[in-house]
Amino acid sequence: MTQWPLLFVLLTADASAADPVVDFNRDIRPILSDNCYACHGPDDNARKGDLRLDTLAGATGQDGGSVGIVPGKPDTSELVKRISGTDSGALMPPAKSGKKLTAKDLALLTAWIRQGATYSLHWSYAKPIRPAVPGSKSNPIDAFLLQRLTREGLKSSPEADRLTLIRRVSLDLTGLPPTVQEADAFVADTSANAYEKLVDRLLAKSAFGEHWVRMWLDLARYADSAGYADDPPRMIWPYRDYVIRSFNANKPFDQFTIEQIAGDLLPNPTDEQLIATAFHRNTMTNSEGGTSDEEFRNAAVIDRVNTTMAVWMGTSIACAQCHNHKYDAITQTEYFQFFAILNNTMDADRKDESPVLSLDDTPAKQANRKSLQKYLDLLLKAKPARRDQVAHKQLVSGFRRRIAALQPQVTVPIQRELPAGKRRVTKLQHRGSFLDLGDVVTAGVPAAFAPLPKGPVRLAMARWLVDRDNPLTARVTVNRFWEHLFGTGLVRTSEDFGSQGELPSHPELLDWLAVEFMEQHWDVKKV
Repeated sequence: MTQWPLLFVLLTADASAADPVVDFNRDIRPILSDNCYACHGPDDNARKGDLRLDTLAGATGQDGGSVGIVPGKPDTSELVKRISGTDSGALMPPAKSGKKLTAKDLALLTAWIRQGATYSLHWSYAKPIRPAVPGSKSNPIDAFLLQRLTREGLKSSPEADRLTLIRRVSLDLTGLPPTVQEADAFVADTSANAYEKLVDRLLAKSAFGEHWVRMWLDLARYADSAGYADDPPRMIWPYRDYVIRSFNANKPFDQFTIEQIAGDLLPNPTDEQLIATAFHRNTMTNSEGGTSDEEFRNAAVIDRVNTTMAVWMGTSIACAQCHNHKYDAITQTEYFQFFAILNNTMDADRKDESPVLSLDDTPAKQANRKSLQKYLDLLLKAKPARRDQVAHKQLVSGFRRRIAALQPQVTVPIQRELPAGKRRVTKLQHRGSFLDLGDVVTAGVPAAFAPLPKGPVRLAMARWLVDRDNPLTARVTVNRFWEHLFGTGLVRTSEDFGSQGELPSHPELLDWLAVEFMEQHWDVKKV
């Protein structure tokens, strides 16, 4: 009979009456994700021992694989034996992984199995529901914070004096300190709504958009050059100004999202909506001689997939470019289905950045260019006598200079969809290589989320991002706002709301803010 160590005997003893309730998302998923999922998680190509631990069916062998857990019976569960044994050849995680479970981890896993090994949907994949506001505080945020402080036996900091308060709020909302006159006026204002009036004045300043644009431009990987070795200048500042205008005009965040992802696919798009699509033209282009345009066009689409999912969904999908995700329920096929959504725009790693929108090309300029071009075409067809050739060349050069002077001087790269008949077919890329193609895939989103709505697929994806049934976008966005104001988000891992990310410090507050954001019609200044 196998001799198990005393720790195992103690862990598997009948202690159900003493066990506190173990929560899968809070207590168990982090342990399994950090220590087990790389070999026993979603990636079936990397799975060891035919054991899957990220689903109940996998852990209990209901999917036809190995049985690692017997719910309610830790003493007969192979998982408990492996994580608490002394045989170095059978101990899990293996020593070569560099990972080791703590006594607390062992106790939690054992108690969880004893309590039935209940699995739960990942917290961030469940649609946020507005929680009841605790207590009687007039400000719901204060109420949630006070509840947590009380639970931790802590007290709130003392209220700031007026000068400190106006300085903090001014820097938060505009990035600038208050003027002496503004500070004096606020200190002297004894009205009951003095603070609210201050906030309204700051939100109305043009400096509000100029300050908050920096947060968004970082997410948009904004740069005034095209990157790679040559790093040539790129005229894309009209997009920067679009973001400033959007924040200052308090454009609803759902509209802001749709315009950037698919403004060109809206009915009769305005110049403003076309400029917005430069969000995904911030990808790099490589015009160095000898490079493959298709390689770098493909790299740009990869960047758009990863950026879209990170910015709006807080999801690190990039791993699935080369293989099924090792921690989250995203397959490589699903990665390239999402890739297919963004794979049919006209841009193709061209030096001229086309397609572009000309912002100073008036009808008069266009008419003049057309007229001059007509004369130039006639000159180029002419065959002057030898004695007239010098004058002919000068005349041609003159027309070309006049045409060049009438060309638009302000342009911005934009998105345009390829027409029917010229659309690309998307195939899975083995190990993420555009040269090693697999099966054809159709446009779609990961099955862990709701399917795409109907309509042009890129526009449908944009609407899917801000659909009320999407569990992530509102949470991720209010968390970014919180992080920008306080330095740390309610979820510290603002780019990763998945299995490897941290749990929210105040889950009820995060969900209250997310629901409030959506129900207030995605009003940024309201938040």
